[in-house]
Amino acid sequence: MEATLSEIADIVGGRIIGNSNTVICGAASFEDAKVYDITFAGDAGFLKKIEETGAGAVIVPQSFNESSKNLVQVNNPKIAFAKVLNLFYPPSVPVPGISSSAHIGNGFKCGRDVSIAPNAVIGDNVVLGNRVSIYPCSYIGDSVVIGDDVKIYSNVSVLERCIIGNRVIIHAGSVIGSDGFGFSSDGEKYFKIPHTGIVRIDDDVEIGAGNTIDRATFGKTWICRGVKTDNQVHVAHNVTVGEDSLLIAQAGIGGSSSIGKHTIISGQAAVADHITIGDNVIIAGKAGVAKSVQNGEVLSGVPAIPHKLWLRVQNIIPKLPDIRKKLLEIEKRVERMEKKNGDTY
Repeated sequence: MEATLSEIADIVGGRIIGNSNTVICGAASFEDAKVYDITFAGDAGFLKKIEETGAGAVIVPQSFNESSKNLVQVNNPKIAFAKVLNLFYPPSVPVPGISSSAHIGNGFKCGRDVSIAPNAVIGDNVVLGNRVSIYPCSYIGDSVVIGDDVKIYSNVSVLERCIIGNRVIIHAGSVIGSDGFGFSSDGEKYFKIPHTGIVRIDDDVEIGAGNTIDRATFGKTWICRGVKTDNQVHVAHNVTVGEDSLLIAQAGIGGSSSIGKHTIISGQAAVADHITIGDNVIIAGKAGVAKSVQNGEVLSGVPAIPHKLWLRVQNIIPKLPDIRKKLLEIEKRVERMEKKNGDTY
């Protein structure tokens, strides 16, 4: 694959400073790029050392022009570089067709250019849209409905009646629609509560590897449009995750909680049951959220508190031994003063 800098600028909507006829053959990191590669410098740290990269061209912010390198000025260098990566390293597209070793249930319907790989299992009354790819050893349960341009990688289970939108990606080993953790005790034994609902995943969602998203007790567990989850994320029954939110590695969302739009739940953070988290919230890594959160808050710690307060607390903790020592000294001084003054209290 080759492209001139002019062609690349057209793709990313950029402005060239330098030789627009420069031929680029690949994309690489700032440190590893060679003269035939393009890279990007999106922040001040990389811009300061831009002359150190061996790249033949560099994607930079609109305001930057101080370099002898060929530059492509754009509004968002990271997004522009992602477009360039797709140009030089396009994702693989499975060959359309249904493998002879795949099991296809009764009442199966599908659109155009569907690919179903060896040892995939498709249940009864499943509906697939156009250009759906089911990778080896995945299971699609009875009455599942899947939209267009969906990729379901190996060893994924999408269980009965779940609904998957358009342009969804589900990475290897994830389980969509497992029973929620619902049990009731009579004082001696735990009895399982049936989960009769579904999981609904809207358009443009990407589910990481090894996720578990539980079906609802009633109604739906709902992953709204544009949500992205990292690997090893757990979403319990009847949770709603709002549009364009991010769930990072090992985050866990308790049952019947609601996560707002554009919210970030960081790695190993936990949200308790029946919690409402507003829009544009950031929950820091390993935080434990035990009560509802208003729009725009940034929280850290266990239990989670406002991040600025948490920073102050963290600053105090290492000083506690010295503070205790000083308090003990003050107590002794007060006792001596009381004895000297003849006080008895």
